[in-house]
Amino acid sequence: MRRRIRGAATALCLCAGLAPAVTAEAAPHGPLRPLPLERLFDNRAVSDDARPGDADFDGAGGSLSARDLRAAGWTPGRSLGVDGARLTWPRTEPGQRDNVRADGQSVRVRGRGDALAFLVAGTGGEASGTGVVRYRDGSQGSYRLTAPDWRSGPPATKSVTLPHINTPGGQRAEKARLYVVTVPLVRGREVASVRLPRDPGTPDLHVFALSVRARTTGWTGSWAASTAGYTAVGPWSDRTVRLVVHTSVGGPRVRVRLDNTFAAAPVRIGGATVAVQAAGAQARGEPRRLSFRGRAGTEIPAGAQAFSDPLDFDVPADANLLVSFHLPGPVAAAPVHSQALQRSYVSGPGDHAADGSAAAYTSTITTWPLLTGVDVGGGPGSVVLLGDSITDGTKSTPDANRRWPNVLARRLLSQSDVPRYGVLNHGISANRVVADRYSGDGVSTDTGGVSALHRLDRDVLAQTSTRTVVVFEGVNDVRWGASADQVIAGLREIAERARARGLRVVAATIAPCEGESLCTAAANARREAVNTYLREGGDFDAVLDFDAVLRDPAHPARMLPAYDSGDHLHPGDAGLAALADSVDLRKLVP
Repeated sequence: MRRRIRGAATALCLCAGLAPAVTAEAAPHGPLRPLPLERLFDNRAVSDDARPGDADFDGAGGSLSARDLRAAGWTPGRSLGVDGARLTWPRTEPGQRDNVRADGQSVRVRGRGDALAFLVAGTGGEASGTGVVRYRDGSQGSYRLTAPDWRSGPPATKSVTLPHINTPGGQRAEKARLYVVTVPLVRGREVASVRLPRDPGTPDLHVFALSVRARTTGWTGSWAASTAGYTAVGPWSDRTVRLVVHTSVGGPRVRVRLDNTFAAAPVRIGGATVAVQAAGAQARGEPRRLSFRGRAGTEIPAGAQAFSDPLDFDVPADANLLVSFHLPGPVAAAPVHSQALQRSYVSGPGDHAADGSAAAYTSTITTWPLLTGVDVGGGPGSVVLLGDSITDGTKSTPDANRRWPNVLARRLLSQSDVPRYGVLNHGISANRVVADRYSGDGVSTDTGGVSALHRLDRDVLAQTSTRTVVVFEGVNDVRWGASADQVIAGLREIAERARARGLRVVAATIAPCEGESLCTAAANARREAVNTYLREGGDFDAVLDFDAVLRDPAHPARMLPAYDSGDHLHPGDAGLAALADSVDLRKLVP
């Protein structure tokens, strides 16, 4: 049976030695003075494994394991970077109040940004409710917050999964999950306070942390890759990974982003460098040391990310960089982008991040583990290309940077009619709009990623200085049996969510693929229905007709042979160049 503790504040402070909490009962009476979130905590979610009865997260005695949280790197007071936001895990000990059940409490929050980030979970089912944001200029707006259930919520969108649930009767090998959920803010306005959703219903909506996700200024995304899965690697221990990535725009400063997405344990970065590639693993000049909050290395908790500190370094446009990082401890699995189409390198034992020579780098890999972004100082912002294998570059020439995003980036660099945006390639081979290929939990051989809907916040909305998103997905959905209505609904949701964050949203029609085994007549009919919606629906700010670019005029369900890589699904280099060359650059401008 669920228990909701309501009553006098003095009744709530009898344990853990904390100051009296503002009660949920007090919320409806009179004006509320905004308080820091921790002053509002009224629930105990975390217990020591030896004393599971000290916490009751769900009203039935269930709680999170403090040991599991520590093993994931989620220690009390730890600052966590997730999807571009910084959130602090409660600075409390097991058995103390560490979260608030949303019921209209007023929280003191300050800052300007594009979104509010909530660290949440529901108990008793998915929990939703409507809250209010108050701005310093006196205006206010409502928001809708949904917290997936801590036990049954989708693994694809979770921030961390813990392997156990504590109960008064003992620990159970059942997974528990926590989520970071963002909601849009009015850009340019400073937040003064946030009213949590009022008693959202039967399920409890628990909030552990809340912050304003600051809008990125002074940086442009130059290179990016999506985490496509969590796979076995190496295993590596005391090895240095040297990844080769290709910039779009250049700039006078650099920072890199490392993501421990989907992981169950922290990863330790001993040190990291950046350099311009000379050839292979050899650097042009001496690699420059990166730092993380003033330190040579960093530990990235499970599900979190880390940005390096700004470094004065001339990043050339349209060039290969070497980003190297030392892994001092054992790493047997890691988040990866699987289809790098680029050889990168792993050293023998030792920290070789600062080596200009290639001598220590004795093996090669064709994935990008951990590294998800390279930003440069200044610039006009970035265009994100959200796609599948065609955007990822499958069937393009390896090590040649002939993906259509690369060609588009070179077009932008060579003109002056529109801003020279950075181009961020967030294509994942085998990805779909509405279905997950990778579940989001555990080590897997499938690297088709979670769905475009489930990765939208991480791969688009949280990207550095995004101005426009181009959505080019759907062929895998229709090939694997999704209905046209399902794909259309997914694309419409992407457009609505991106536009709510102030982005320009451009769609590309689905390319023809007759002749590939899953591109049946029924799949083609679904493809054509989606394309008709894209051309006529009006949900997007602009449409790129990639279907018209690639199709054979004499047989429109089939790709023009000159553009076909040979598998009838993926364009080769010529077809990818034709896509990029067909883009009206003015359609990318907000």
